[in-house]
Amino acid sequence: MAHAAPTPGPAGSPGQGDVNPGQGNTNPGQGDINPWAASGIIFAGVLLLVDGVLGVIKGITGIATDDVYAHVRNYTFKFDVTSWGWIHLVLGIVLGIVGWGILKGAGWARATGVVFAAISLIINFIWLPYQPIWAIVSIAIDVFVIWALCTDRSKAVI
Repeated sequence: MAHAAPTPGPAGSPGQGDVNPGQGNTNPGQGDINPWAASGIIFAGVLLLVDGVLGVIKGITGIATDDVYAHVRNYTFKFDVTSWGWIHLVLGIVLGIVGWGILKGAGWARATGVVFAAISLIINFIWLPYQPIWAIVSIAIDVFVIWALCTDRSKAVI
């Protein structure tokens, strides 16, 4: 009986003689890429953009008026609402730029995204008594962004 020739395509692709069909890439040294993390890096860029826009809105609101956010007494990290506004405005602009960089595929953006998402997480945790709902939403976004940017293994680590 005649044997069928292997299907054309890159070496290691399904249909080649050294790979079991349906098993995907079995080359040694390349781990399986978590599809949630691979897709998550794009979503992380979008979420950083959204978090940046939320930060800009929180910042403008805090700068424009002092009676929008709760006034907190006897709080260790108490700042003037206008100060919080400037903090959120600057951080929001930086997060938006980093999110755009991630979507453009810039090499500097992944590590910078992790750093600034962590800074945003800490700042929103400290800001929690002023606006709990906004802070919790931003914290959740930052946690996912950090996870997605740290778990994507589409490029070699070493």
